[in-house]
Amino acid sequence: MTDAPAPAAAARNPKVGVVLANLGTPDATDYWSMRRYLNEFLSDPRVIELPRWKWQPILQLIILSKRPKSSGANYDKIWNREENASPLLVITRAQTAAVAAALAERHGDRVMVDFAMRYGNPSTASVIERMAAAGCERIAFFPLYPQYSAPTTATANDEAFRALMTLRRQPAFRTVPDYHDHPLYIAALAASVEDAYAGLGRRPDVLVTSYHGMPERYRDAGDPYFHQCLTTTRLLRERLGFPESEVVVAFQSRFGREEWVKPYTVDEVARLAQAGKRHIAVMAPAFSADCVETLEEVEGEIREAFVAAGGESFAYVPCLNAAPAHVEMMVAILEHELGGWL
Repeated sequence: MTDAPAPAAAARNPKVGVVLANLGTPDATDYWSMRRYLNEFLSDPRVIELPRWKWQPILQLIILSKRPKSSGANYDKIWNREENASPLLVITRAQTAAVAAALAERHGDRVMVDFAMRYGNPSTASVIERMAAAGCERIAFFPLYPQYSAPTTATANDEAFRALMTLRRQPAFRTVPDYHDHPLYIAALAASVEDAYAGLGRRPDVLVTSYHGMPERYRDAGDPYFHQCLTTTRLLRERLGFPESEVVVAFQSRFGREEWVKPYTVDEVARLAQAGKRHIAVMAPAFSADCVETLEEVEGEIREAFVAAGGESFAYVPCLNAAPAHVEMMVAILEHELGGWL
């Protein structure tokens, strides 16, 4: 009888993989880089819930002929020249390094941490394949979206599952759920507001929590995102001890002609200014990292709408990014989800 072949070294020392997943980023701001990115993003049926035969001619012949140029100009305003990358990529890389360091301190080299993008690079498939090849027999996939939505959390998970379908030996796999009401997330948001307010010469009249919008029909079809956003803001307000009159919810980043959930942030800040609320702060709790929607849209279009309506001071509260409290939250959630694996 011949001896069975010795197991691979990776199999003798199995690792646990952790993938931090975010939306994505173009590789550059030029027309073709933007077109590739937008084509992948806007072709996702989770994002645009229209029949392919109806949507693709509009996308390919109309939208992708013009939008790459305007979107590229917006990205160009915020592009990190030193890193030659979008802020989202730079920040996600920093988050990954911080989470990896914290987990290494607790678990040594048992855990491999990396990040992936749903659209653009590094792709979800490439990261999962690399982890499997490195001997990760278990992988926790962490979509960095506090509030669950089909166009964000679900499509990130879909892409991960598609990657698993290509592997002969699949690792055990867990997806991390949304954390819109997690105490450490709410505490981190509250600390970011308190830090921002402490640096202002005058206390804002109102704090606007501006979330990425979604079509009303998505909410009406059962997507929990809208109601989770309301819950996040309520818990944040309670943690801060602010009266209801000082905190409002609004939604930004509309796309297309259909009705999206309201109120729209750009209209709400103008209404506040006209109502005598001339000093406001705006934050974007649905984004785990600053990106074009915060650094360009909030700081640009939304700020301008407020000032044009008579507003006097506009403060933007940055996303949690790689702040220690945010990293602590991510590590705590991961250690809970990795229960039994480490």
